[in-house]
Amino acid sequence: MRKELQLEIDVPSQETADFAEYGASGLQRYAGYVREEFLPQLQWPRAARIYQEMESNDPVIGAVLYVCEQLIRRVTWRVQRGGPNREDEEAAAFLKSCMHDMETSWNDTVAEILTMLPYGFAWHEEVYKIRTGDSPDPRLHSKYNDNRVGWRRLPGRAQATIESWVFNEEDQTILAAVQVPPPDHQMRVIPMTKSLLFRTKYKYNNPEGKSLLRNAYRPWYFKKHIEEIEGIGIERDLAGLPVLKAPEGVNIWNKEDKVAVQIRTTAESLVRNIRRDQNEGIVLPNEWELDLLSTQSRRQFDTNEIINRYDQRIAITLLADIIMLGADKVGSFALANVKRGLMGVALESIAYAIAEVFNRYAIPRLFKLNAFPGITDYPQLVPGQIVSPDLADLARYIQALAGAKMPLFPDENVEEYFRNIVGMPSTQDISPEDRERQLSLLDNDHSNNGQGHPTGVDTRIDDGRLMNEGNPIELR
Repeated sequence: MRKELQLEIDVPSQETADFAEYGASGLQRYAGYVREEFLPQLQWPRAARIYQEMESNDPVIGAVLYVCEQLIRRVTWRVQRGGPNREDEEAAAFLKSCMHDMETSWNDTVAEILTMLPYGFAWHEEVYKIRTGDSPDPRLHSKYNDNRVGWRRLPGRAQATIESWVFNEEDQTILAAVQVPPPDHQMRVIPMTKSLLFRTKYKYNNPEGKSLLRNAYRPWYFKKHIEEIEGIGIERDLAGLPVLKAPEGVNIWNKEDKVAVQIRTTAESLVRNIRRDQNEGIVLPNEWELDLLSTQSRRQFDTNEIINRYDQRIAITLLADIIMLGADKVGSFALANVKRGLMGVALESIAYAIAEVFNRYAIPRLFKLNAFPGITDYPQLVPGQIVSPDLADLARYIQALAGAKMPLFPDENVEEYFRNIVGMPSTQDISPEDRERQLSLLDNDHSNNGQGHPTGVDTRIDDGRLMNEGNPIELR
């Protein structure tokens, strides 16, 4: 008979049951090391050197990462107020000033955060300063002298120097990163409460995330070795396969004869080191013969086609095979637009993931060090669009909305959106006086007997109502 397993379950009271956590994330970790990766060579910290080689040596991977970095660097980051109060506006202005008052520019900081793309994560420390104006002390130097606490810099920590992690055994959260950096190679423990952890993927709260190059590893591995074999083969084809013949009566295979063994070793070294360069030339003893055999560059496999196939797979895994369009003389304009859109959506998700880390951790910590009474909520960091919509399609859409008598202007948010799309100056850069003058000119234009209006009718907004020649329009 099958013996049933008896389990004793400690059931908490109803008051605490709703707040209890029974399971665990299941993250494979031992003694501070994460072992989610099944390939030993891609387990951290060994994986750092492989990803560095892939990033630095492969032209396709290097091009894709460069495009991703430059597209995200050109994003316009705006600060969104936490509420409608004047205090909320002051808090948003303070956050914007902190972004552009660091030792490194905001764009360079974002570029360093983007090192998470090849490595899977980026660990940044928060270093603060007291803003005391133009001080020779870098811990105090600032463009502002309001004595508030701002960001001095947000330096990144090289991924290859992160050895292991410190976890909270109770709730599986990350407490710190253990770093062993050069040149002293002394262990440093960086607490999570003073750091920002950016990850490409959040799974089981794995601090290592997942490298964008992980799925490209297999095609990169085969491509690398095929290229090496191809290079050796080309060199041998150009120089010829060397064949060295010993004189008759000389037995170079006699292992008992030390002289014969030495002669064979010298002969093997000679044929291995034959190269066609400025130092080419061979001196042979009497009756020794050297022949160079050539295959006339014929191969059973087309290595160029194989390497191109692996390049395509590498680009596909990074959602960036748009860079391969045209390289093989295929690909339509419509297909390029689709792939461009997919890549743009993926990069926008990365930008929003960066903003989320700032909004959840960096911004609340910054405002806890500064008194801003009366604010509704903390201001938020919002990235702009990476891929702008087609302007012709957008113009037709706006025209259709206007034809349906939808009031679009004046609306600061809508106007700001359109300005950002075409790269026009922000309304925040326009003085209130100039803004009032622009609105008054628009008002005069609309009230000038319909002249200048696309429909020839004086249609405008008054007290929230759509007016036509001074009479309210009822929308049914």
